[in-house]
Amino acid sequence: MATSSSSRRGWMSNIQSIASRVYFFLIILQIPLFRIPCRAGMCSTPIHVTSSQLIASEIFPVPVIKGLLYPGAIVNGLVNNRTVARWDDLLSIYNLTSVKEASAVTDLQRLEVLAGSYFSVAGALVGILKPSRMSMFGTLLVIWGLIKEGILGKPGNTDPSQSVYVYPTMLIAVLCAFSSIKYDVKKVRRIAPARPIAKPVASSSKSKLK
Repeated sequence: MATSSSSRRGWMSNIQSIASRVYFFLIILQIPLFRIPCRAGMCSTPIHVTSSQLIASEIFPVPVIKGLLYPGAIVNGLVNNRTVARWDDLLSIYNLTSVKEASAVTDLQRLEVLAGSYFSVAGALVGILKPSRMSMFGTLLVIWGLIKEGILGKPGNTDPSQSVYVYPTMLIAVLCAFSSIKYDVKKVRRIAPARPIAKPVASSSKSKLK
């Protein structure tokens, strides 16, 4: 029994580790998950959404944001143009040179996608070191924002390139986000309160003796 339980825990930890790594590469390599209007024009990855907001708000230095963008820019450059993206051209590649002057209404109307993108990026980075629920929470927020945008979006927009779209890779992200969560069954059992055992009332037994 001990061998089977230890092997089961090892199998679960392997699944969590693999799912966390796959989710990390989906986010950091900027695999397109969705398409939605943002301050940079049209964003298709959580990092693109996060970077546009961080540069506009000037919370982090620009080199830190470039560090987030660079791995995906290299992969996209090799796949599309067979060239390596230059560090100095990152902001222009992602249309981030004028996001400070862009209207913030676009992001305020899509707060769920913005907050979910923040959590998705943070969860991908933290998940490499330790499994957490941030990636799942962020992915669910993004999905809810996309559903809300699809239901409440303006029907007058007939341009396909400007419409909200969800790529099939989003399903992979959802599966990885849920599979990377660490469940401690023993801890749940320990926290669960024990059922009280019914005991005879002392006063009733004394009254019977009288």
